[in-house]
Amino acid sequence: MDNDFKVLYRKYRPKSFDEIVGQEYTISMLKNAVIANKISHAYIFTGPRGTGKTSTAKIFAKTINCENPKDGVPCETCASCMNISNNADIIEIDAASNNGVDEIREIINNVKIAPSFSKYKVYIIDEVHMLSQSAFNALLLTLEEPPSHVVFILATTNIESVPITILSRCQRYEFKKVNFEKIVAHLKYICEREQIKITDEAIEEIAYLSEGGLRDALSILNQLSTSNDDISLETVVQDYGSISNIQISKIINNFLNNNLEELEEIFNDLKNSSLDYKVFIKKLIDGLYLKAIDSKEMNDEQKFSKIKNTIMNLNDVLNKANINVDPFILILMSLVEFMEIADKSSESWKVKEEKVVNILENVDVKDEKIIDNSINFDSVEKVTTNKDTTDDEEEFLEFLNNLKQVRINNCLAKADKKSLNEFKKQWSEFVLKNDKAKDIGFLIIDSNVVAASADVILFNLMQQSMAELFNKNIEMLEKKFNSAYNSKYKFMCLSQQEWTNVKNDYIIKLKNNYVYDILEEPNFKENDIIVEEIGENVVSDDNIDSCLDIFDKSKVEIK
Repeated sequence: MDNDFKVLYRKYRPKSFDEIVGQEYTISMLKNAVIANKISHAYIFTGPRGTGKTSTAKIFAKTINCENPKDGVPCETCASCMNISNNADIIEIDAASNNGVDEIREIINNVKIAPSFSKYKVYIIDEVHMLSQSAFNALLLTLEEPPSHVVFILATTNIESVPITILSRCQRYEFKKVNFEKIVAHLKYICEREQIKITDEAIEEIAYLSEGGLRDALSILNQLSTSNDDISLETVVQDYGSISNIQISKIINNFLNNNLEELEEIFNDLKNSSLDYKVFIKKLIDGLYLKAIDSKEMNDEQKFSKIKNTIMNLNDVLNKANINVDPFILILMSLVEFMEIADKSSESWKVKEEKVVNILENVDVKDEKIIDNSINFDSVEKVTTNKDTTDDEEEFLEFLNNLKQVRINNCLAKADKKSLNEFKKQWSEFVLKNDKAKDIGFLIIDSNVVAASADVILFNLMQQSMAELFNKNIEMLEKKFNSAYNSKYKFMCLSQQEWTNVKNDYIIKLKNNYVYDILEEPNFKENDIIVEEIGENVVSDDNIDSCLDIFDKSKVEIK
């Protein structure tokens, strides 16, 4: 075995700014900083994995320590450039395995020591979001006023987990996913140098599977090139659980032409393959997106609406954290739901309907608990079609939206932790008793109680579609719960994103001494669905402490 062997992503790791692929704007900004001699004490590089964050950090560290940089590029001939691989003044730390406060304290103790022979002592902290809270607090003290000879470069794939106090002290650079065409061009360049025999279609498939991460693309290429065989599209598809664009086009055409039998045959074959369902869904969405654009350009609103709704359904399946049944069943149902049948009373439709039922009845169940709302499409259809006409449905949805705003306001006006804790206990009991109920089980199984007053309860469900379904059935849910517990609660459900926005807005308003007025609920029967604008009355007392009576203290940051 050749001891000098290196995997491709290490062998072709960029050694200069010019070798960084797909981050031209960021590289240009860093070069300009070197040219203008405006070096900050702290940077944070954020973006998806495999886009060049750590490589850029190393090159930037090399550049700012170069004795004779030219146009923001290291000279490669000075002592600092020549010894960059053994430079003790450039310290790399993996926060994933060194995330405690002790490691950060060691940095704090060492930053005061001058560089051995470089201009700057550079600390590169990879996956910085993995640091513990106490480690972040310790790092904050050093980032506040570091010695002039120290530069911090933090890299992360999860910027949301980095405290704002850290972010506010760093210059932030965004690394974007590498363009598909640039990944293809780079793979072709490497294949020519390495004399790897591969088809253009296979290279394009590798680029697609990499999802904008050049390192992932090189890793896939490296694995496929271990044998001397030619690499074809079929090789990539089989080895990496992918699906060809020809098959995707066939599925989409059958969907648009309402050929249920053909779709069923294709899906039966796919279930027995090694296809990764997430790759499958993403390719389906990409293909449907192109069809949606075509239909829009041709002013075919009906076709556009059909494709758009299907994409939303597929996205819901893609975002499910745990799927405890065959995911291909869910994907097929997402397509079937919007297939158009000319006469649903005909015998042919009844046969097709029976096929769908049979598919659901023969789901390959795993040991885990089945979440009803993942597969119970019959129940979903029954509870969503509770209005006779499209106009009534739109009016009802508008009413629900207005009711939602009022109930959010009224809950937050009097929300407190005692009410929240008391109701959570009751709701847990209620869910436990009704999680398998056909009418409400799939609505309540994944619900979370997020805020409560003596009158109004706010729930949270991950997906927007399920939150809307919950709200369309709140009268039934309220009746069942209030009857069981002899109470008079009013419910409202928000999606994860809606709840995040509401919580953030609440904290901001509270800091500005905002007070919520109790609003009168709209009455759908009287067609009175107009909600007044919420006034912004200001009081002099500081109500910040009351925020902690509603939300968990660990999840609230008061500035």
